[in-house]
Parts: sequence; C-alpha cells; structure tokens
Amino acid sequence: MKDGDGRIIYIGKAKNLRKRVSSYFKQPPSDSTHREYDSSRWKTSKLVSKIHDLDFILTDNEVEAFLLESNLIKKYRPIFNIELKDQQRYTYLKITDEAFPRLLVARRNANGDLYGPKGKIYGPFVYGSSKFLTIGLLRKIFKIRICNKLPKKPCLEYFLRNCDAPCVNNITKQEYMKNIKSLQNILEGRSDISKFVDEMELEMKQASQNLDYERAQQIRDTLLRLRNLSVKQKMEKAAWRYSSEEYVGIIKLVQEGVAHVMVLRRRNGVISDMKKFEFELLGDNSLASFLCQYYSSSTDIPQFIYVNEIPESSIALTESIKRFTDHDVEIILVSDKTKEKRDLMDLIMRNLWKHVENGYPPEVVELKELLHLPAIPSVIDCFDVSNLGNQYAVGACTRFVNGRPQKACYRRFRIKLTFSQNDFAMIHEIVTRRYSISKAYHPHEIECTLPDLIVVDGGKGQLSSAISALKKGGIDVPCISIAKENETIYSPSSVFPIQIPRRSQALKLIQSIRDEAHRFGLAYNRHLRRL
Repeated sequence: MKDGDGRIIYIGKAKNLRKRVSSYFKQPPSDSTHREYDSSRWKTSKLVSKIHDLDFILTDNEVEAFLLESNLIKKYRPIFNIELKDQQRYTYLKITDEAFPRLLVARRNANGDLYGPKGKIYGPFVYGSSKFLTIGLLRKIFKIRICNKLPKKPCLEYFLRNCDAPCVNNITKQEYMKNIKSLQNILEGRSDISKFVDEMELEMKQASQNLDYERAQQIRDTLLRLRNLSVKQKMEKAAWRYSSEEYVGIIKLVQEGVAHVMVLRRRNGVISDMKKFEFELLGDNSLASFLCQYYSSSTDIPQFIYVNEIPESSIALTESIKRFTDHDVEIILVSDKTKEKRDLMDLIMRNLWKHVENGYPPEVVELKELLHLPAIPSVIDCFDVSNLGNQYAVGACTRFVNGRPQKACYRRFRIKLTFSQNDFAMIHEIVTRRYSISKAYHPHEIECTLPDLIVVDGGKGQLSSAISALKKGGIDVPCISIAKENETIYSPSSVFPIQIPRRSQALKLIQSIRDEAHRFGLAYNRHLRRL
C-alpha cells in the first residue's frame, strides 16, 4: 500500500487478495464495545486514510510469500509495519568524524534515520555477516578506541593490548589514521583482509629479527584473529557471487508504443525484491538501453542476469555493464536454462501481465485468458462477407480497440477476384487485400497497424481460408472464427470447438464486433444495389 507520494506504507500477504484488501475498508459493527477492536479499527482507519495506490506481487506458494514479505519490509521499512521490523536484521557500521575516530554499530530510529555521532556509514550488512559478528574483532585488529571521550590515563583496553592509548599520546594521529584507512579500505571493498595479513606478517618477522618478541607476539595474536575473519569474508564473497542473480522480463505493447519491464532479485534462492518500469518504444529505446541505464546507476550488480529475450548487441552490453562492477557479468536467455529458472521467469511474466492488464477492459483480458493468446487483444479486426448473387458481393472489416469501435480503420471491399458464391474464396480475398503491403495496389490499406487478434464470421472453412491468406502474406496474427448457430469459437490451436459461456463478457465482445462487421458489410451491399 502506497501513499500519495508513492512511498510504501504497508506490506502484507494474503491467499485471497480481494477479501484481504476489502477487509480494510469495511466499517465496524455499531455495537462494538471491545477496546482492542476499536484500537485495531483506529489504526486501520489511519492506514486507509493514507492509501492512494495498491500494488501486488504473485508468488507460487505461501513460503515464498512469507519470505518475500520479510525481505520487502526490511528493504522499504513501511511505517505501518512497525511491529514486524527487526532492528537487528539490517546493520550499519560507522567510522566517526573525530580526531581519533571510533568504529560503531549504527542504528536506525523509527523514521528510518541513522542516529548517533556524525561519521561515514558502511552497509547495510545482513545479520550474521562476518562484518557484524566481528565488530569487536575489527576494533582489536586495527586498535580502534572504544571510549566515548578520551580519558586522561590509559584504560583496561590498553593493558589488554586492544588499543594503543591515543589518550596519552602513546600513538601519533598519523599512525592511528593509517589503521583507520586500512579498515575503510576493507569495509569499502577496495582491498581484502589477505593483503593486510601479508603486511602484518612482514612486520612480525621484522619485530622478531629486532628481538622485539613482545611486539611479535602481539602481531601473531592479531594474525590469528585476521585469518579467522579472512576465511569468513571469502565465504561471504563466494556465496554472493554465485547466489545473487537477477531476472529481467519485458513485454512490448507495440500498439501503445510502450514496453513494460519487471526486475526480480534473488539471493540464496530467495526472492528479495521486485521492481517495475516502463518506457516508450521510440528512437533507440530498447531492452539493451534499459539494462545499460539500470545497471549504470546500481551499486549491487549480480553476476548472472537472466532475460526472456536476448537484447541487441548483447556482447557490447555485457562489456558495458562489467565496467560498473569488479566482477564478471553474464546475460543469459532463460529458455536455455533449467526448468527452475524458466518457472521463475514465467512467474515474472505472470506478474507483469497482471500489471499490464490493469489498464485494459475486463472483457479484453478475459478473452486473452480464454483463448490462451500470447498478448492482450486490445486491437481486434473482424471480417464478414455479404453477397446477393454474383453481382452484389462485398466484404467488410471492422476494428475494435479496447472494446470500442475505431471507425477510422473500418474497410469495405467489392469482391473482384471471386465470380461465384464462394464464401471461403471471398474471405481469402478480402483478408489478403486488407493486409496487403503493396502501396501501388492498395495505397490506403496500410494506414492502420496489424491487430492483436483477427475474428472471422463463419466456421472452420472460413477460418482456414483466412489463415491461408495470412500465411501467404507472411503475417503472424492469432485468428479465430465464430459460427452463428451456437456461437461456437473455432481456433487453430484447439482440436475441438471452444464453447464460451453465454454470459461471458469476452463472448459479448466477439459478438459485438461480428455484428458490427455484418451491419457494415450489409450497408455497403444495399448502397451498391441502390446505385
């Protein structure tokens, strides 16, 4: 649930989304006297008063829904999910802006703001990461002070050899900041602990050669701590590289000139985030240009990017994305991978289609689902023939866009190539002429783009004739026919006739465009007979 500024204010899950959402807007019974109920309703009414938009993500099962809800709450920290937040799950480290900086765990308050002394923030780090678990170890390794204020005499940390006591000038500021710089390089990923280990080993050998055995022993103890941290860091790095992957699905609506994109992030086999984008299909706008812009502004680029179509210039695109990170990147077509990855992309496309369908009339969306069409049939053409003897034979094509007639793209034809009452040949002729790409033959016939679905008035024979004409013209558009007797739908993808319920809005849409084609063709036939 989002407020007027698009901020996420509440995240929830439900098996039945309609019932769950409607429950928020129901009024409490008038005889309610329970204080707990009134308090709950007051909180709910406060939430409802701020809701300006709703969004949802489909998952395959409850487990995925639980995990996704948890991850999204951690990421977006909605104000109405306050009781579900776990302040310990996301941790930030801070190096303070002081003469002798300290290393602290930075916390967020209820508004999501970091509090405490000013300093540079690193993170977030997930609970259980080595950086969080070893913050005390990091302080000891780099001899970072832990006192709030510099005391006038050394504290216990100095005698435990965990601090070099800058409070009594036992170490210069330059030497202290050298340790701070080494720590910053590790936290920022500019260098790893192994490099620091090598430097410490060299210093330990030099101390031993100088007979400074006490110093050598201190460095040895520090090295034991460092090696422990180094192993954990390597394991984390390997786990991230090979478990972090992103899935990018795209739907192009050529008629509307818009592309919809959904990006889904998965870590360690768990969905952690989902984002939706859209851009206009003009100029050089493409999936390739989107991916380049998206990852150029990302601070967390995965090694594997799975797509439902390979972007143009994929090799150059991959090399461009590599420049934004320090590891290899692969763009992979999901159809070439395992069933698990194909299922995940299928889940993305289902979510994306649900998002796209929100902008279409319900009957158009229903028609897509009933006929198993590859795209929403927002643009539908319908063909019909009307003949009275051989002299007055005409054809008609009507067009509906989002369930409404678009009369600018209506077309009528006087049959020229068929000299008998042959409905099949007439359908073949008018379909061929309607989508002819020859300007010289039909200069006005290319004004309107191809439809998403073609409907033919008739049975199997008329359907076969229309499909034959389309194939001859190299046109790949789904085509069906509707027989008047029982309003039966015939489709080349179905062996048996499709019987849509009479009350279905999708059937009424097909009937409307069929009846409009019949009316338009009959009116032209009558017009010719009056001449």
